[in-house]
Amino acid sequence: MTKEFENQVVFITGAAHGQGRETALAFAREGAKVAALDVAKPLSYPSYAFGTNEELVSLQKEIESLGSEALILTADVRNSKDVEAAVLETISKFGKIDVLFNNAGICAYGYSHELTEEAWDSMIDINLKGAWVVGRYVIPQMLKQKSGVIINNSSIAGLRGMNRLSHYAASKWGLTGLSKSWAIELAPHGIRVNSLHPTGVNTPMNDGLAAMEGATPIEIAERSAGNLLPVPWVETEDVANAVLFLSSKKSRYITGSEFVLDAGLLTR
Repeated sequence: MTKEFENQVVFITGAAHGQGRETALAFAREGAKVAALDVAKPLSYPSYAFGTNEELVSLQKEIESLGSEALILTADVRNSKDVEAAVLETISKFGKIDVLFNNAGICAYGYSHELTEEAWDSMIDINLKGAWVVGRYVIPQMLKQKSGVIINNSSIAGLRGMNRLSHYAASKWGLTGLSKSWAIELAPHGIRVNSLHPTGVNTPMNDGLAAMEGATPIEIAERSAGNLLPVPWVETEDVANAVLFLSSKKSRYITGSEFVLDAGLLTR
């Protein structure tokens, strides 16, 4: 039986752990070849643990154990030269890029008037500029193919304000606008673009944020969310399922949309 994404190529940022890793494995189970990119090193801001090269290597082994091909790549999405090299390496190895999941991102708390410039710039540059940088190099390949799907991982914070998360919300609202603008620009070329808006997701980032705040992950989830359904967060597989749907033929006429995965939070 043919798998849904047989022989398709998926490029995923922030792939070492969390939402990116789960999505990479979900695509691999459906036959996709996966280019998995991660910064794979600590950053000065925020101070919680990021993905590692060891996690990338183990991801590659997992993907290969599923019978699919994997290419692991290390780059900071803010670095145009390194991102360009990663995209070119992917095209050289696999010949195309069918799906881009712009997932790399950070989060940290702070009142707007108390943020340092480093905090503001890091949030905007990784979450928003980074998605644009990756798209800048992937989109020309999709234009050549006259096909492709781009999913930008925003947040509920890309649709509402957030206490002590103004820089995060600004970056995620920016992703919403970027997605809609790309959708307009790229629709004539057969390329669809949507933004994904999860509530809190059960990832290592939750643990990192909790440690920085001196709280438990459950306390952070409850303080930040207030989901309508009685769950503190959604799981990484829920995000992966949404990305696969938005990348599939089942959603062939969905573009320029905000796909909300919020356990009812925004209904309140």
